[in-house]
Amino acid sequence: MTEKQNDLKGQLQQTASQGNQQPRTPKQQVGDYLQKMMPTMAQVLPQHVKADRMQRIALNVIRTNPKLLECDMNSLMGGVLEAAKLGLEPGMMGQCYLIPFKNNKAGRMESQFIIGYRGLIDLVRRSGQVSTIEAREVHENDEFDFSYGLNDTLHHKPKLGDRGAVIAYYAIAKMKDGGYNFMVMSKEEVEKHRDKHAKAKNFGPWKDEFDAMSKKTVLRQLIKYLPISIEYLSHDEQDGSEAIKEAETQYDEDSIIDMPYEENQADQGGEQ
Repeated sequence: MTEKQNDLKGQLQQTASQGNQQPRTPKQQVGDYLQKMMPTMAQVLPQHVKADRMQRIALNVIRTNPKLLECDMNSLMGGVLEAAKLGLEPGMMGQCYLIPFKNNKAGRMESQFIIGYRGLIDLVRRSGQVSTIEAREVHENDEFDFSYGLNDTLHHKPKLGDRGAVIAYYAIAKMKDGGYNFMVMSKEEVEKHRDKHAKAKNFGPWKDEFDAMSKKTVLRQLIKYLPISIEYLSHDEQDGSEAIKEAETQYDEDSIIDMPYEENQADQGGEQ
């Protein structure tokens, strides 16, 4: 745990230990905690994101999801801090999410921070070494061929009309020095990777946004071979399952935050 995270934990514990002169509603308590977090967020946020904007976005996301309001405050504010450190806005265009879940062993609701497909794209672009990066799905009726070797090649011509079922996903990155890399994974390979790393495969983003999570998976595999450093990769290896694995597999799907994803926009090279 970093020094800033320890400071945040101390602030939360101090607030919790103070006598409640008047009962505060969950929405008011969240607002109070976020206000206390402002100095910490300002220290960890990248320059392109302002602390007051992150506070407003986090407050709106939490207040509009009743299940998040039931979550343990330390896990909830910890997720907000993780988003702040990476400069990703919760719930905004699929950058990252705060997912509520019932931790039955602890007997409480908790929140788990998960990076979204668009958030991953944003982090890669910030490295300054990539000119273009994108991921796409391949359908069974598309014209598709690829090969690895001394001269890697990839050809994809989507079929107009009925493209059929999705059979694979691929990610491609063009570097600013002119080089390029790509990675292809079959749908079966994506599912095998999910089953190995994601305990929450039956609910949450893997159920509601399978294509987005599949593209994120192939992107993450590609990034491992790029000459860039993305600090979050070790943190996100479990796709948010480190805390979720403590919960039982039975889950109320209605308690999962909505995760909007626009397929046609996400597949464009510009807005991801």
